[in-house]
Amino acid sequence: MSIKMLVYGSQIQIQYFSYKRLYPKILASILVICGFGLIFKKRKRITFLYISSIVLTSLIFADLIYFQYFRDIISISILENGLLLGPVKSSVASLLKWQYFLLFIDIVLLPGIIFKLMIEKENTLKVRIISTVVVLAIGLGYSAKYVYKLSVEQPNLITTMYNRIYIAETLGNLDFHVLDVYNFAYRTIKKGTPLPIGKQNEIKHYFGDNNKNSEGILNGDGNGKNLIVIQVEALQQFVINKTLNGKEITPNLNAWIKKSAYFDNYFYQVSAGNTSDAELMTNNSLYPASQGAAAYMYCKNDFDSLPKMLEKKGYTSIALHGFRGDFWNRNIMNKAEGYDKFYSESSFKVDDVVGLGLSDKSFLNQSLNIIRNQKQPFFSFLVTLSSHYPFDDVKNYGNFNTSEYEGTLLGNYIKSIHYTDEQIGMFLKKLDDSGLTKDSIIVIYGDHYAIPKNQDKSLYKFLNIDKGNDLNWMELQKVPLIIHFPDNKNSGIYHAYSGEMDLYPTLSNLYNLSSKYMFGSDIFNTKDNLVVFRNGSFTDGKVFYLSQLDKYYDIKTGEAISENSKILNEKSLTQKELEYSDDILNHNLIKKFNKK
Repeated sequence: MSIKMLVYGSQIQIQYFSYKRLYPKILASILVICGFGLIFKKRKRITFLYISSIVLTSLIFADLIYFQYFRDIISISILENGLLLGPVKSSVASLLKWQYFLLFIDIVLLPGIIFKLMIEKENTLKVRIISTVVVLAIGLGYSAKYVYKLSVEQPNLITTMYNRIYIAETLGNLDFHVLDVYNFAYRTIKKGTPLPIGKQNEIKHYFGDNNKNSEGILNGDGNGKNLIVIQVEALQQFVINKTLNGKEITPNLNAWIKKSAYFDNYFYQVSAGNTSDAELMTNNSLYPASQGAAAYMYCKNDFDSLPKMLEKKGYTSIALHGFRGDFWNRNIMNKAEGYDKFYSESSFKVDDVVGLGLSDKSFLNQSLNIIRNQKQPFFSFLVTLSSHYPFDDVKNYGNFNTSEYEGTLLGNYIKSIHYTDEQIGMFLKKLDDSGLTKDSIIVIYGDHYAIPKNQDKSLYKFLNIDKGNDLNWMELQKVPLIIHFPDNKNSGIYHAYSGEMDLYPTLSNLYNLSSKYMFGSDIFNTKDNLVVFRNGSFTDGKVFYLSQLDKYYDIKTGEAISENSKILNEKSLTQKELEYSDDILNHNLIKKFNKK
């Protein structure tokens, strides 16, 4: 088991992995399992340890597969949402590697050895008790020591679990899962315990004292205009204005960018909720849940969401997505966020299937007819589907030649996003022909990454990056944000560092909304913006802190730098915002704030 856990540790952190550093932590956790087993008589002890081996091996196996795609570790909250994997079985299958099944070799071979052990002489109860106490004391003592040391080095990490990878690579994945179970139980109890009034007031005053969304340029420019937002599945920035074999990958988006406000340093900030997290941030400017998907865990909360704020201005709000309504709990979450109607798969004629479901071509065409019939002013929120991982429906993506990348994940992704770009281009043209663009602000952005970390070499090669490093990889986790104004106003490239948390505050300023509880900033009016990620990483456009490495990098030079007072203040602010956002979700504080 120690060897298996070391192998797992090496998979989640290859560049800075140290067997010598991790092994004592893993051994301590294994000793705890052994200690519990020693109290039993031989037959029961062997059965207990054998079953423990099967369970732990299966857990490592699942962790490896999950990490391949999500770059994260399975937690209790994620398992609560496990049914979400049902519609994407091909995604899971594509992540399997034959080497992973080697983990079970000892499970197969052990029974022959076990039967021989069962006939050996049995220990007395006294010996078993002493053995149990000694081994448990050693295992628990050292495990507690390592956990305490980590809590001192990284305050709040153990309680918030905001950086699961760092915990697992520091303590081993067995201790991580033990801490996860503990924190899940603690959060469940805490969720039912009212938050002290003093803490509630502290959080409420934070939004007033740190108001980053005061009136500025473009304030009210959207008044009376329709708002059309398109969240594009797995649209990453690296394909924008990129050519392959002399052909543009996203020609329609490239053309649209030239007559829009384009933000080229816009990061996705999703966590375990993936696409639903992007929807949460865009509609609420609240951080994703620390674990699991907020769309499931907090769908009964009150929100000061974008649809609710626009409703006060007389807007009708609709959400549209060509997949099942229960996926990511959209049929419930969209109601909680104030959408007047949610058009899901059952609302469309499924006449053309690409990838997981209704093709973007059919979805956007049918959505256009729905949008045209809306009473103005309206807010329409569309989520595309065809460019969903694993991008394996190549026969329906068209004939885009990816040359040397043909048949690879990257090559298939390029085909899929080229197809989606074509459909968006047709949609925008029809929207323009209908005259709606003259009275609408149109927003297009990507929800999350397309290329997982295990495909980094392929992406580096495609982008001509000789020696990619951790900073390079984080800088590639950008998605395009395009905001188009009537008559092509405010066109140009905006370089400010920003993220999905910032779109709602930006729209709030444009439409002069009365939104109060937003952690993001209006991109048009904020110079020194802090982009915070759910795992505790952050960047201010000059420095990038990578929490999984606990290192700071100068973005301009690419060199690692030391802490200073400014960076420490930003780190403290990062942790505070994540904590406050968790409190808001856990205790439904917006409802309480609005009552007061």
